[in-house]
Amino acid sequence: MIGSWYLLVPVLLPVLSGLLVGLWKGLGDADRRRNPFTLAVLLLNAATLVPVFLSGDLTLELFRFSDALPVFLRVDDTGRFFAGVMALLWAAAGLYSFEYMEHAGARRRFYSFYLLSLGVLMGLCFAGSLITYYMFYEMMTLLTVPLVMHEMTPEAVAAGIKYLIYSVLGASLVLLGVFLLSPYVREDSGFGFEAGGVLDAAKLAGHEGTARTAVFLMLVGFGTKAGMFPLHGWLPTAHPVAPAPASAVLSGIITKAGVLGVFRTVYCFAGTGILMGSWAHIAWMSLTLFTVFMGSMLAYREDLLKKRLAWSSVSQVSYVLFGLSTLHPLGVTGALLHVAAHALIKNTLFMSAGAIIHQTGKTRVSELKGIGKEMPAVMWCFTIASVGLVGIPPCLGFVSKWYLAQGALAMNTTALGGVPDFFAWLAPAVLLISALLTAGYLLTVMVKGFFPGVGADETPLRFEKKEPGWRMLVPLTVLAVLSVALGLLPGGLIDLFGNIANALGILPGGVL
Repeated sequence: MIGSWYLLVPVLLPVLSGLLVGLWKGLGDADRRRNPFTLAVLLLNAATLVPVFLSGDLTLELFRFSDALPVFLRVDDTGRFFAGVMALLWAAAGLYSFEYMEHAGARRRFYSFYLLSLGVLMGLCFAGSLITYYMFYEMMTLLTVPLVMHEMTPEAVAAGIKYLIYSVLGASLVLLGVFLLSPYVREDSGFGFEAGGVLDAAKLAGHEGTARTAVFLMLVGFGTKAGMFPLHGWLPTAHPVAPAPASAVLSGIITKAGVLGVFRTVYCFAGTGILMGSWAHIAWMSLTLFTVFMGSMLAYREDLLKKRLAWSSVSQVSYVLFGLSTLHPLGVTGALLHVAAHALIKNTLFMSAGAIIHQTGKTRVSELKGIGKEMPAVMWCFTIASVGLVGIPPCLGFVSKWYLAQGALAMNTTALGGVPDFFAWLAPAVLLISALLTAGYLLTVMVKGFFPGVGADETPLRFEKKEPGWRMLVPLTVLAVLSVALGLLPGGLIDLFGNIANALGILPGGVL
């Protein structure tokens, strides 16, 4: 058994290592020292999570703002899952980055902030209260801005500023919601995360309207990081200008910080009872479905490859938010499955796009004719990930979308005090249309790449091999294979998410 103090290890290890890379030039300026050191830290950080996964629930108080506002870490199954996903994909993108960043400038700065961001994300996963979560959430924003702005071109600087403005606006909405809810929080809760929430029913009586408004503000605020309409605009701007490793983790991981914030708010802080069937519930679900459709449509129209993938993230992360909005165990299971599926798939897609740009300089879909002949391994990874994102068996994306559709069909409607009846058929219809659009904007890349046709003189076109090195291909292959393997054997994840739903008391009726 490990002591509660051990929760600091996965947080401090990357933070202190990031400071060491940034401050010690002898380590940070030499690739032959910095790259092995960074990889060792990333792998060791993943290894330090194993005792946390095997332990029971742990709690570690860090300090107190006051008697009623402790800042503490706490481990539960939800935190373990998010931490595991983030650590694995951060390590994969880190290995990939060594080749991609080989000729880039300011690599010491990049890896310093890369490691610092990982440590803060571990703290965010293990945050035991809303106040603790908010602290790590804000630190995560500040530490990831340099990753967006890394290339320091006018476009990158503008994108970084836009990302910061949107993030601050979203965080401000969260903070406003916390202030509005604070009079109704149980005095002994410390704003901690508990099954059913921490709102005091006696204090809340007669103030339900204010509480619903506050929760809705928090959902929109955390939804900013997840790319939910109307505060989604930073995402398609920031992803295309950031280095591919940063784009991969921004889409695959950083957006999930917003998802986790929404999950904690609804199921562990406010409780589902305050939302069920209310205007806030209907508005939230409507925003998620609109974002799913809008993101898919704009991705379908986009020619710039990384921006197409960014619009895809806008759509796909709102699949997760929709699943959470069903307030049903099947929807929640689908949402958490899609967290894993999207993280694996979108990291693979962005890293594939980065490999294409790195090896050929081609940035637009219209330029990718025959790219499958030049880079077959990369394009096979891209194809497998694309099939998974569409939701075709046997990939994990199929399993997650199946549960999302089941959750939509099973969620409470007006007759049971839930959302209007038409959502039970509208939601699956929107998900199906989005899947068809996803096939349109991703599988066409595969067709263009592997089946280029013939030249103007009707002779077969010839292409030179331009595959990247093993540091790019290994993480790409591992993530693509994992997305299929977990789709073939999803039982462990489904059981885990069933346990999470049971621990939170999520019932088929959606009430805690």
